[in-house]
Amino acid sequence: MSKSMDVEQGSVEAIPPQQALGRTHYKPRPSTLGNPGVLGLFSFASTTFVLSLYNIQTRSILHPNVVVGMALFAGGLSQILAGMWEFPRGNTFGGTGEYEFAFARGSRDVDLLPETEMRWSLCGCTATAQISCGREPRFMVDGGAGIWPWRKFFHWKSGPFTTYGAFWMSYATILIPGSGILAAYTSKTELQSALGIFLICWAMITACYFVVSFGKNIAFIALFGLLTTTFVVLAAGEFTANASVTKAGGVIGVVVAFIAWYIGLSELLAAEAHPVFTLPIGILHPVKND
Repeated sequence: MSKSMDVEQGSVEAIPPQQALGRTHYKPRPSTLGNPGVLGLFSFASTTFVLSLYNIQTRSILHPNVVVGMALFAGGLSQILAGMWEFPRGNTFGGTGEYEFAFARGSRDVDLLPETEMRWSLCGCTATAQISCGREPRFMVDGGAGIWPWRKFFHWKSGPFTTYGAFWMSYATILIPGSGILAAYTSKTELQSALGIFLICWAMITACYFVVSFGKNIAFIALFGLLTTTFVVLAAGEFTANASVTKAGGVIGVVVAFIAWYIGLSELLAAEAHPVFTLPIGILHPVKND
């Protein structure tokens, strides 16, 4: 119990812990971690782009094994590291969704204010976040944009980064001759069916992220929607042994890569104090002030 002394009457009043916490203000500690989102997005985009060109059979390339190195280190290791670095930032799905609102719309500075306030300059508008112990922080944007829950700015990328880092490592393992995975299949039809099931599994995982992306922004809706389509089409190409279907999946994969590059460039530009320009990502569903 916290106690307060009434000096005039000489009495002691007991205050409930909740009330005491409500009177306590803490100054937020600024994060010293950089934004690992760009690393994860660029790594994902680059590996997806290369493999998709191989799926299209660009320049008559029929064997995708050159992508093994990128899948292990760029698509795999780099994305897993980016995902792990997102967790200390509080990004469980991984920081980019609403997190970019503070960046992709042109943030210029972060300034700690008294009374546990934090302020951004967003495209000429002023945004203030108040943090107090025991209450959900609120992020307020002037100019009629409403009130945004603070938690939404820090919950986006670590899940997808680590998930697709694991995907690329598992895919690379399949292609490595020493793993013996491909050699275990003596029937081409059996191998194609196994690969099709593998791709369908990842289509289902991506579809889950696609559903969640509807609460984020347009860029991520497009990314996860087309990525889901890519997995489904590639799986269909394996099941039907139809090269044209696989090529179609490769074309969609190229589009996915460019969207990921776009989002990564948006973050990279927004992280600069004086960006040459900013790229919109289409933030959705602000929580209006009651």
